[in-house]
Amino acid sequence: MKKAYLILEDGHIFEGYSFGAEADAVGELVFTTGVCGYIETLTDPTYYGQIVIQTFPLIGNYGIIPEDFEGKSFVSGYVVREWCDTPSNFRSQYDINKYLVDEGIPGIYGVDTRELTSIIRENGVMNASICYEIPENTDFLKKYTIVNAVSAVTDNETYTVEAETEKKHDVVVINYGKKNGIVKALSEKGCRVTVVSPDTKAEDIIAMAPDGIVLSNGPGDPAENVEAIECIKKLLGKYPVLGICLGHQLLALANGGVTFKLKYGHRGTNQPVKEINGKYTYITTQNHGYAVAPNSITNGKVTFVNANDGTCEGIDYPDIKAFSVQFHPEACTGPINTDFIFDKFIKMMGGSENAAE
Repeated sequence: MKKAYLILEDGHIFEGYSFGAEADAVGELVFTTGVCGYIETLTDPTYYGQIVIQTFPLIGNYGIIPEDFEGKSFVSGYVVREWCDTPSNFRSQYDINKYLVDEGIPGIYGVDTRELTSIIRENGVMNASICYEIPENTDFLKKYTIVNAVSAVTDNETYTVEAETEKKHDVVVINYGKKNGIVKALSEKGCRVTVVSPDTKAEDIIAMAPDGIVLSNGPGDPAENVEAIECIKKLLGKYPVLGICLGHQLLALANGGVTFKLKYGHRGTNQPVKEINGKYTYITTQNHGYAVAPNSITNGKVTFVNANDGTCEGIDYPDIKAFSVQFHPEACTGPINTDFIFDKFIKMMGGSENAAE
């Protein structure tokens, strides 16, 4: 039980105990409100450069299940109230401490995560450090910033995942830091999915003659992805396009929209999203720190809003056969009642006649 400290940019210091990798860490401190899904949280590339607080008090009780990984971990640090060193699950292969050690992620437990979350909720996201001695000078915390996040979590790999059922469509997923669940959901619905890197040229995507294009989730400030936005502009109107999370924001920017940073973001499996022209409110899985300013969209219409703070959660662009959602319709892990988003995209693709000439 080695002592560890979580030091916040505003001067708060939390004392706890070390688990996982024994290393110092600096990152943007954020919280996620899911009761379950810590495996998907740890393996979601969108958490690049961030120290993650789990608001649910007990973490690790069902162990680590590699088949549920969403990708490689880019979490900077991990904060929990209590971690379970004796998981009980027939699918578990090892415990969470081993996972953190293997991935080089420092963790701290024994922290009052309720109080910590309240500080972030009231004051906004701030930088923090996990360390083993309290430093005399914490100016380094104010200097920390997340940059070039998409390039940090992606590579130049292009690969194809075959349809799990009879193939109906060919889909290109532009990988900005995608969750594996997006590819799996498309494959299960009869799509042959080709995953391409974020720096793939529009001309190369057009040469693949897909039936539709998905802009994936990913980390960081959407506005810094200038080349990706220019690529999307060249693809608009040629194919049906679905944007998810970061892809939603990039699609808005490609259409002249504006994005802004939220006070503390939306992260967890219990985010309520309300239909604008419907009667339903859906419980969704989300992980993002930025949002689209709805008034900045002139050629689209907002379709969903967050029931908590009214921020934009979806936009339709009917003139160019494109639409996007801020939440994750594949919901790994989380509720699956927005799976219809993929059905809408598949219906939009229709037949191969959607391909550009």
